[in-house]
Amino acid sequence: MLVCDDVVIRQDTFTLRAAWQIPAGGRVAVIGPSGAGKSTLLNAIAGFVPLAGGRLSWAGQDLGALDPGERPLTILFQDQNLFPHLTLAQNVALGLSPSLRLDRTSRERVEAALERVGLGGLGGRRPAQVSGGQASRTALARALLRQRPLLLLDEPFAALGPGLKAEMLSLVAEIVAETGATLLMVTHDPADARHAADQVVFVDDGVADPPRPTEQVFAAPSPRLAAYLGTRS
Repeated sequence: MLVCDDVVIRQDTFTLRAAWQIPAGGRVAVIGPSGAGKSTLLNAIAGFVPLAGGRLSWAGQDLGALDPGERPLTILFQDQNLFPHLTLAQNVALGLSPSLRLDRTSRERVEAALERVGLGGLGGRRPAQVSGGQASRTALARALLRQRPLLLLDEPFAALGPGLKAEMLSLVAEIVAETGATLLMVTHDPADARHAADQVVFVDDGVADPPRPTEQVFAAPSPRLAAYLGTRS
C-alpha cells in the first residue's frame, strides 16, 4: 500500500498537500489543471522532490529514507529517457545493469521484454530509427524489466495520436494486471483515466484529493472538477 501521511510538498511559493492511501495493485489516474502539481506529486513519490512535511511509505517502509534509485518504483517521463547512441536492447538493458554487462540469462530477459511489448527483432535499432510508438514501447519494456511494484507515468504517451495512445494504455493495463504493480498515471485527458484507471486523484488549489472510483468521479464531479472538465456539477 502507498500511503501519503499528511504529505506537504513546497517549491518556492507553491504548496501541495496529500493525505490518502492507495492499495497495492490499484490503478490511479492523476488529473487536474496545468501547474496544479500533478508531476510534482509523482516526483515527490519518486524522490526527486523533497517533502516539507508528512511521510510517504510503501508496504510500511518509509520512502523518505531512500534515495530515488533505491525506491521500489519506476517512473516514465514524457521524453521517454532513451539514450540516442544506444540500441533499443541496450536502452532496455539499463533496467538491469547500468554498466550493460549482461550474462546470457539477462540478455534473454531483455529480449523477452522486447517481445512482450511488440518489439521482437528490433532490439538492434536506435531510437532515431523507430517510431514514437516504438520508442514508448521501449521505455515500457525497460520498466517491465525492472519489476518494481510501483509504476509512475508522467504523461509518457502525450505526444502520440489518440489511437496509438489508447493502444499504449491498453498495454500498460495488461502489464499492470500481469505483474500486480500499482499504477499512478498523470494525464490531462479524462478518456485516459477511463481507459486505464479504476480510481482518480484530482489535483487543484494546492490539494491532491483522496482517490475516488473513476466512473463515480466523472458521473458526479465536485464543483472544482466540473469547472476543470468544462461541465456543470
